[in-house]
Formats: sequence, structure tokens, C-alpha cells
Amino acid sequence: MFDEAWRSAFRYADAMTPTPGQVPPQTYAALEQHWTPTQIVEITSVIALFSFFNRFANALEIPPTK
Repeated sequence: MFDEAWRSAFRYADAMTPTPGQVPPQTYAALEQHWTPTQIVEITSVIALFSFFNRFANALEIPPTK
């Protein structure tokens, strides 16, 4: 369904989200095989922004919308 570039980005998000941004070196290396440094910054920014939204909403006990 998704090509390997996108799968590497999803694995990166999966590694980054439950931690304070600690990503295994092999996960980052796989990302670098498919994306430019600028694209990696953008991918990282999107992941971090959505993690922020979730933590903010959880702290304020804001229920998810449907």
C-alpha cells in the first residue's frame, strides 16, 4: 500500500512518539535513504507538533472529536 519511503517515515514516527524523541540509529538511517535533510526536518516537525497537540489535550482532559 505504501512505498518504502513512507514506511520508513511511519517507523520513525512510531519510534519518536512514545519517547522524548529518541530514535534508534537504524531507524534514522532508513529514513535518510529516502528523504532529504530538509524533508526529514519537516517530517520531524509534523510528528512533534501532533505529539504536542495530544499531550496538550490530554493534560487539559479535552476529549477527542469525532
